[in-house]
Amino acid sequence: MDLAQIAVIVPSYNPDEKLMSVVTGLRDIGFSHIIVVDDGSEKNKKKFFPDADISSGLILLKHDVNRGKGAAMKTAFSYFLKNMGELDGVITVDGDNQHKPQDVMACAEKMQQSGKVVLGVRDFSLPYVPRRSRFGNKLTSLIFRFAIGLKISDTQTGLRAIPTKYLEKMLSVAGDRYEYETNMLLKFKDDSIPFEEVKITTVYINENETSHFNPVKDSIRIYGQLLKYIASSAVSWAVDVILFFLFSLFFGDLLGDYAIAVCTVGARVFSALINFLINSKLVFSSKCGMKKSFRRYLVLASCQVCASMGLVYLFTHLVGNDGAGISTVFKVIADTILFLCCYKFQQNWVFSDKK
Repeated sequence: MDLAQIAVIVPSYNPDEKLMSVVTGLRDIGFSHIIVVDDGSEKNKKKFFPDADISSGLILLKHDVNRGKGAAMKTAFSYFLKNMGELDGVITVDGDNQHKPQDVMACAEKMQQSGKVVLGVRDFSLPYVPRRSRFGNKLTSLIFRFAIGLKISDTQTGLRAIPTKYLEKMLSVAGDRYEYETNMLLKFKDDSIPFEEVKITTVYINENETSHFNPVKDSIRIYGQLLKYIASSAVSWAVDVILFFLFSLFFGDLLGDYAIAVCTVGARVFSALINFLINSKLVFSSKCGMKKSFRRYLVLASCQVCASMGLVYLFTHLVGNDGAGISTVFKVIADTILFLCCYKFQQNWVFSDKK
């Protein structure tokens, strides 16, 4: 392990005396490149930042106004690539002394050995972990695992070791505040960036009162894509179900045995167009060509229609009742089962710019 090949990045906003303890601990353990970012802190907090000392490898970057943790990290990444791009990589560390120097060094060692991104993960099962932190991490981890397909123990960790070869991609990640760190994890999935975890000491100081995380506002930012997808699906689902019911009600007797098939296809054509347009522009911000993504969407929608139709046929056959009301209920059940599957296909194939 060669700590001289690693730069530690410490973004900070309105720090206290703990910031200097973080910097001192990192230097004492052997890190010779430390980049501290003052993210537009108030005047009375400026005294807690260390003085820049380029000769000893201590760099202090400043924002004139508070721009957010994500913006501070991007500023540091850009500086690193411009001035230290020959090094192995960087490690992001919080400035409130929650990350121990030994854990930072362990992440550095693992990154240099594997060439992967390394996440320093905490143990949220410990009794002294604040409730909001335990609940927030469990919820986010659950969403990441089942809706996105990423198994991450600590989605909110600020201790991340990132090889130089991935920093350009990190600069392209959307977001300037706390949502940036979550979007970074999504980037791992989108670009197949390998990562692994290292267990670290779980530290919470005074119930984590120094955190600038806003539970409501920042959670909305963090879950933005997922919330937009759910809203988009809810709109198209409502259109689909209403049209299916109306078609079944008015044309069911005329269509006879073909009622479920025709009504399912007819309703899905209208709802699918609405869903495609919303998801392409607002949810996944597709970089894939419109024609290409629409062809893929048609394939997925066709498969979804067949699966939905087949499940409705199966359920109604088992129950022995194919009336408009019971068929609609079974359609709701079938489409709920298909919901998460379609999210993954849309994210990873339909609106992805991968071939």
